[in-house]
Formats: sequence, structure tokens, C-alpha cells
Amino acid sequence: MSEKTYLQAISDGLREEMRRDHRVFILGEDVGVYGGAFKVTLGLQEEFGPWRVLDMPLSETAIMGGATGAAMMGLRPVAEMQFADFVSCAWDHLITVAAKQRWRVGTPVPIVLRLPSGGGFSGGPFHSQNPESSFAHIPGLKCVCPATPEDAKGLITAAIEDPNPVLFFEHKHLYRRIKGEVPDERYVTPIGKARIHAEGDDLTVVTWGAMVYTAGEAAKAVDASVEIVDLRTIMPWDKEAVLDSVRKTSKVLVLHEDTRTGGFGGEIAATIAEEAFEDLDAPVKRLAAPDCPVPFSPVLEKAYIPQVDDVVRALKELIEY
Repeated sequence: MSEKTYLQAISDGLREEMRRDHRVFILGEDVGVYGGAFKVTLGLQEEFGPWRVLDMPLSETAIMGGATGAAMMGLRPVAEMQFADFVSCAWDHLITVAAKQRWRVGTPVPIVLRLPSGGGFSGGPFHSQNPESSFAHIPGLKCVCPATPEDAKGLITAAIEDPNPVLFFEHKHLYRRIKGEVPDERYVTPIGKARIHAEGDDLTVVTWGAMVYTAGEAAKAVDASVEIVDLRTIMPWDKEAVLDSVRKTSKVLVLHEDTRTGGFGGEIAATIAEEAFEDLDAPVKRLAAPDCPVPFSPVLEKAYIPQVDDVVRALKELIEY
């Protein structure tokens, strides 16, 4: 075990898989010589050469199209979008072709699409989005949102092994801020299995990504035993882990950084209402960002992203219900 940042853990996972499997290669804008916009791929081109760490033109469409074709021919591309927001340029290749190819003819499409996402650094509306719910809705795609360094490494390995396109959401605010113990050896964290971040008996918070830590801070500030369920992946998502926790605590807050309307929290809340209604002692509560673009102003961005105080208020409302 070694202490790693979230960023280092992802980089280590990529390096291990490239050493283990010659079919794995990386492509994206500035991923080679520059080492990536956030330096996740720093040093990989020096080790593996320019044909396995490809600096691509400024075209997300070309990156996604190239990755799709390479995957269909038996390679295992890991494509990086400098910011998750830019993946919209590649929507047609990703949604119309990559997501549906295996369903149409049975061809595996083992693409990993790395998507640095999230706010907290005044990146404005074009560099701060959390668009995971847009893709969780698309059959054929998997969506991974790790919160810890250990999960980041284990899930990038699982994503590369998977025969389907996997969207790997890396919250930018976690890259260098979060550290944790990570096994030095290779391991795989299963896609679709939640993790109990903190055990509790009075309330459940269901969340993922950077909001796991926001929920953890809020839990310390209330007079209640709060269980925090870190989904880790939202497609597929671990329905049974959520329902088990809700049945234990009988009160639940669904928390995410994405906007409220159409956010994946609505799917979770609906499932709880359908399958655990009689176990609830309060209505399912959601806390998310408002339905507007991410503001550039630090003050407005802080008001936009759910903060610890916002979660505390929501938890107290559930406690008092």
C-alpha cells in the first residue's frame, strides 16, 4: 500500500494496464508531450512511445471516431476529453455508433472515455459540468464516478477490461486534494457495486464523486448517525445497496452536483419510492444544483454547488420530520 492522490492513482492504473496489455493505448488532446491538461498522462509517452500515447488534433469528433474504430478492430483505446463538457462534440459517434454497436452486431467496443468533470475552481459554464445523467440514460454505455484514490485505480482497470464503452468521470476538484492508501499491486474494483463510505442508523445519504466528502463533513455536524452510500458507478447502479440502507435508516437524502431536473438522483428517488415506500419515515429528499449553467463567479459557483451547510440543513429537516 502507498499513499496516492486521486490523480496519481488514475495514472498508475493506466500505466499498469499499458504494461500488461499491448492493445491498450491513449489518445486525446495534449496527452503525450504535455502530459494531459491535468498531467494524468505525464510520462506515459516517454515510456510507451508516440504510437501508444497519441496527441490528437483539436477535434473531439475525431478522437471519439478514432477510438470507436480502433475498439471495433480489437484494440482497447483510452480517450481523454480535456473537460467532460467537450464530449458533446462527439455525441454522434458515442451515442449513435459506440453505444449501439454491440447491441446491433455483437462486436465488443471496449472504449474508456476519460472525462474530467465538476466545478469548484471557477471554470465557468464550459469547463465545470457534471453531465453523467445525460449518458446514464443511453443503453450500451456505462458511467463510473469514483470518489477515492483506491476506487479510481481499481475502476480504471475495470473500465479498460470491460467490453463496452465506459465513461470514466474524474472530478477535477479531487485530483490533488484527496489522498488515500492504494494497493501497489494490480486489482479490479467491480463496476456496479456501491461502497459504504460511513455506516449509520438514522439517515442515509446516497451520493457519488466529490459530494461524498461534502456529505461526510455534513454528517459530522448533525446529531444523528448518518450512513453515506457512495454509488461509485451510476450505470449500472447498485440498487440493492441503496435499498438495504434505506430499509435500515428509513430516511434518505439523494445528493449530487449535477442539476436537479433530469439528474440521476431522480431515478434513485423514484426507485426508492417504488420499492421501499413502506420502509420510509419521511419523503425522499433530493439536494442538487439549480437548473442553470455553472456560474464563473466564485461566489455564485459556491451558491450553485451544494455546500456542507446545505447538506446539514437537508439532514436536519429529515431528522425533524
